[in-house]
Amino acid sequence: MVFNRPTKPLLAEVLKKELLIRQAAHPAIDCDVVFRYGGFVGSVIDCHRSLPRAMEHARNHIREVESANGSVMNGMIILADTMSQSKGRFTRSWHAPSGGVWGCMVHANTLLDHSKRFVPLAVGVACCEAVRESGGSDATLRWVNDVLFGEKKVAGFLVEGFSGPHYGEEYHLVGFGINVNNLEFPPELLGIATSLSKELGAELDITTFTTLFLAKLAWNFGLLYYEESRELKGDGYSGKDGKHLLLENWLSLSDTLGQRVLFGFDVMTNPEFEATVIGLQDDGGLRLRFADGTEKVEHSGEIRYL
Repeated sequence: MVFNRPTKPLLAEVLKKELLIRQAAHPAIDCDVVFRYGGFVGSVIDCHRSLPRAMEHARNHIREVESANGSVMNGMIILADTMSQSKGRFTRSWHAPSGGVWGCMVHANTLLDHSKRFVPLAVGVACCEAVRESGGSDATLRWVNDVLFGEKKVAGFLVEGFSGPHYGEEYHLVGFGINVNNLEFPPELLGIATSLSKELGAELDITTFTTLFLAKLAWNFGLLYYEESRELKGDGYSGKDGKHLLLENWLSLSDTLGQRVLFGFDVMTNPEFEATVIGLQDDGGLRLRFADGTEKVEHSGEIRYL
């Protein structure tokens, strides 16, 4: 087994390179400030050979630290080489053998309500960027944050809220599952799941990929705070035509717009309706148009392309 063991010094080196990339791509914004905002990502990197579930491990950690009158480190990353009871939305099983990136980030949430809506988008953008930079240039985002090659899913994310039992501090538990080098899938996932190594025809260094993903997370979560700060000062967002820069970046990575889709809060077992995606709201909400011309906006749920 090849263990996934990113370290803080390694992350610091990748962040230096990431800063140069972002400065070249966004010369009009202060990229140093964005990374300072996102500097909490990877404050602690807690690696395990195996866990039942990373998000439950995070909850237990928060309970234990608070019960000892301690302070939970914002941006703590929990990683496991394998997970035995990993779950996605609606307790769907997530196949998590050796070779993937399985884990959770603990985000001590201090964002305003309207900025919280962008958290699911941020983690999807970070992963899609890391996948593309690792050679998967055909990867795309499906709303909200599924990373796909064609119709096959390579990564998925689950963001859950959690309140500390002693202090009442609000956390986002950002769960992630990324198929990197794992090549075998259970029968129910054949035809709908893939891995980066299957798509590229070569195995990747798992620690290198994870570190790159964490650097992308630092930028994209930093961007949430940076854009919120600009808005509060009355400067407006940094993207074109005053659009939130994270939303602009998400749109550049996604092929969701224009798709005919099946929508549902649990679309696999309880699909609700069919519609065409006509855009995203400024807050990330999905704009849908029905066959009769009426429109609807959804802020939560999931879609499948038809």
